[in-house]
Parts: sequence; structure tokens; C-alpha cells
Amino acid sequence: MKGKIIKISGPLIIAEGMADAKMFDLAFVGTNKLIGEIIELKKDKASIQVYEDTSLISPGEEVISSNMPLSTELGPGLMGGIFDGIGRPLKDMYAKYGDYIDKGTKVDALDRQKTWAFAPIKKVGDSVLAGDILGIVQENEVVEHRIMVPNGAKGKITAIQSGSFSVEQTIAIIKDDNGKDINITMLSHWPVRRGRPYSKKLAPSTPLITGQRVIDTLFPIAKGGVAAVPGPFGSGKTVVQHQIAKWADADIVVYIGCGERGNEITDVLNEFSHLIDPKTGHSLMKRTVLIANTSDMPVAAREASIYTGITIAEYFRDMGYNVAVMADSTSRWAEALREMGARLEEMPGDEGYPAYLSSRLSEFYERAGIVNLNGTDKTRQGSITAIGAVSPPGGDMSEPVVQATMRIIKVFWGLSASLAYKRHFPAIDWNQSYSLYSDRLKNWYDKNIDPSFNALKDQAAQLLHEESKLLEIVRFVGMDALSPRDRLTLEAAKSIREDFLHQNAFFDADSFTSLDCQANILKLIITFYKLGQEALDNGMNIDDLLSIEARNSIARSKIFKEQAQFDEAMAKLKQQLQKEA
Repeated sequence: MKGKIIKISGPLIIAEGMADAKMFDLAFVGTNKLIGEIIELKKDKASIQVYEDTSLISPGEEVISSNMPLSTELGPGLMGGIFDGIGRPLKDMYAKYGDYIDKGTKVDALDRQKTWAFAPIKKVGDSVLAGDILGIVQENEVVEHRIMVPNGAKGKITAIQSGSFSVEQTIAIIKDDNGKDINITMLSHWPVRRGRPYSKKLAPSTPLITGQRVIDTLFPIAKGGVAAVPGPFGSGKTVVQHQIAKWADADIVVYIGCGERGNEITDVLNEFSHLIDPKTGHSLMKRTVLIANTSDMPVAAREASIYTGITIAEYFRDMGYNVAVMADSTSRWAEALREMGARLEEMPGDEGYPAYLSSRLSEFYERAGIVNLNGTDKTRQGSITAIGAVSPPGGDMSEPVVQATMRIIKVFWGLSASLAYKRHFPAIDWNQSYSLYSDRLKNWYDKNIDPSFNALKDQAAQLLHEESKLLEIVRFVGMDALSPRDRLTLEAAKSIREDFLHQNAFFDADSFTSLDCQANILKLIITFYKLGQEALDNGMNIDDLLSIEARNSIARSKIFKEQAQFDEAMAKLKQQLQKEA
């Protein structure tokens, strides 16, 4: 259907004659057919947020509704791609149009000419349901792209063939219960604002191992969990997300650069392209999809970008993969909501954000989770772990986006400006951060890492808590007022901070630490603390205790990789303490 522009307010267009349009339909605005989305309907008037620059558009120009919601293309060719907030491939647009892209430019997300080698795993006569895997395409050296029966389709396969096909060519035919033939291609579309269906949502019970010691040990996140990384400017939010994207044991990474600076997105591209993934031996970009909507891009597309990213993540989840989604940052996304709400003249909530801020955040985070997938095999599982950065102005944790996020997420990695100024990275403040998955993951740690690991974690957290209380005393009366045991507590806590929690993202030997090594490092520190208490009870001088040479092994243990190195350091530590005592 067609309407006519009657008002223009930045990226917001109001058109009349749109009585038959539906909410969230895609619309083409003006002579150049700019892409927009209907976000409000009042009688025959539609408010349309346009995803491109609206300068030079005039009232009276035509608006055409597509009668289809904003959707993203799904199929082979996604992996390693860089897309804008509404799913257009930036590499292809640059190759076709150069540095300056004309308004209304439309480029297919997936290459229609390229062919992919399809290998079927089902055969003629098999009965299939939506979600069943028909065959595979080896998209690159790392990712096996699994072609699924599309949502809503079921029946018996009457034809399926192997060979090279473009994404639009028919690879199989399914006859449904009514005798109708359904042609199956490798290309599908999905509305970005609607979650893809699954069989059953499960309680997360397995940790997402990130290799970051402060996260894995003190504040773990489960596969299928949700986390937030809030902090002031310069505290390292983006680096934390980069580290998780690099090292987490996820099969697929979807990185959403939502309103961040262009140089940060460039860093992601440059770094991920050159970083060799330790799990595959290939470039990290081989298993990464990047959604780039930088701060200088149209603000309306920023609002859509997180839905585009989570929809792509759900697509790979439905193949049975564990997917990690990084949204950097949800604060910039919320600012886009606020701007569009103001242009729609909606009643503002706290600090001008719309009253539905919390519900929109929930819509995003609740699409994460670990699920049983649709299909004949109900035991197949996939997961999405969502990690969102929050950038509160001035580091104010009472700010509406932070507070709304905290009511949804289960893991809170609060970044501290004071730790960042001390060059302690990751600057995750152990006094304000928390994880609600810790108790749920204890059985997994007992079975897969070390039966003593949970006790070591609790002891480390207790030492850090005691340190904060003792430092208050030191500020008032000085170190000399402390007992030898209290001084030992401070030293053990200092060792946890400096030798364990502090981690150098730019030093290869320290950038990633396995859970086994994390348990061993903690064991060294806690053993020193306990044996030190015994030595003090036996009359050892505290200064002599703190100066034993074996403590250097603890400081170096963060770069140990072999169990023999930890065993040697432990034997040396026990020997020296027993000798001195």
C-alpha cells in the first residue's frame, strides 16, 4: 500500500494514507526509497523510523509499505561477515559503491551468485519436522553450516540432492500432510523482533569458560546465561568483551557494536582477523559475525541492531551450537530508544528514557538461554550466552539503564575506575560484582576440575573481604597496629589480587588461563596462607615469613601451563616454610 509524507522530524517520518499498514512493517520512504520501519499507528497515520539520513526528503513524497516485518537473511555466507544494524553487508556495499553509499542502497545480505557444496544427511522417504537438519555446508575451515527444515514445515522428503547450489536454488522437496510440495532452499528470512521457536528452555548448569581468572573463579557465567559489564569511561568494558569473544569456549561469536566509536569497531576487525583462534588454528573471524552500527551511523538503525544480532545468534543456536553474543553497548542502544521516544512525543520516564525501557531490555536478554531444540530429536541442545556492556554517564550505577539491566541479568561484573587508574585489569570490582550461577555450577566444578576448587574460591573471596576491613584499620592506626596473623591475611589477599586476579590481555602467556591452572594457582596461594598460619603459631617471625624465596614461584605461577610446574612450586613452598619454622 502507498501513503504520503506529511511530517519529517530527523529520522522520524509521519505518513498518512497508511490505514492498512501493520506495526513493525518495513516501509520504503521517498523518491530514493529509504528503508524504514513502522513504529506507531494512529488511524491512517503511520510513524516510521528511517534507518538512513532523511535530509532532502520533502513532504508529499511517497511511502510504500512492504507488508512484511523487518527481517534478516539467514544462510551460508553469514560467518565472517560484517553487517550494519539492519543486516546489510558492509564489505559488499563498499566493494560496489566505494566510500560513499547512496541513499536507499539495497544489497542482499547473502551472495546470490556464490555456490555452496551441499551434502545431505537425510534421504528420500524420511519424515522430518521443522528444525531437523537436512544436510551440511562446510562454510569455512571452522564452521559446519547445518541446513534445517524451516519453521512451520513438516512432512516427507520426496527429493533431496547433493552438489553445489546457490542459496536460492532448491535442494530438497518436502510433501506436507496436505499433499502440498514445499521447496527447500538454503536461504531463509526471520523477523528480527520475534524470537525463533524451540522445544524447551533449560536451567543453565555448565560454565562458559572464558580464561579470565576473576570471571571463571569468582563470578562465573553459565552457558545460556546473561551478564552485564557496567563501568565508567576507560575502565575496560570493551576489552573485557574482546577477551571473552577471543577465549570463551563458545562455538560461534556474534559481536554487536551498537553505537560505539568507529575506531573500536576497527580494532575488533583488525584484531579478530589476525588473532589465531587456539581452538581451531584459524582466524577468529572464521567463527564470528560482526554487527557494526557505530556512533556516526543513523540512530534509528542502532535500535534495530541488537535484534538483528540476537536473531543471527538464534539461527546458529538452532543448529546445535553454543553462541556468545556481545552487545557493546546497551546504553547507546537505550539512547536511541530515548531519541525516538522523544520524537514520538511519548511520556518520558527516568532521565528521559521511555517507560518501556525495562521491557525492551528484557526482550533482548530473555532470548538468551540453553534450550532443547525443535525437531525429531528432542535431546538436541543449543545455547546463547548474552553479555551486554553498559556505559553509565560518570560511572553512576544508579542510572536507569544500569538499574533496569540489574533486574534482568544474573551476573554483574562491575568495573571500577579506581582499579583501572591503578592499572589493575580486568578492573572488575570484587566488592560489588556478583554471580547468581555460582551455587548452580558447584557440582560441575567438583566433577570436572577439582573437588577442592569450590572451597578454594570461597577462601579467596573471604580473604578479599577481610582485606577490605583490615585496610580500614590500617588507614586509621597504621600497619604496625596489626597482629602478625592480620598482616599475613593482607599479604595473602594481596597475592590473590596481584598474582591471580590481575591479568594482562596483551601478554600471550597470561591472556588465557585454563580452569585447571586457575585451581592450581589458588591452591598455591591458599596453601601459603594456611602453612603461614602454622608457621606463625610455631614462632616464626612475620617478616621472615613474608620474605621467603618460594613466594616468587607464586607470582610466576600465572604463566605456568604444565602440572609439573605447579607441583614443583608447591613442593618448594612447603619445604621452605617447614625449614624456616
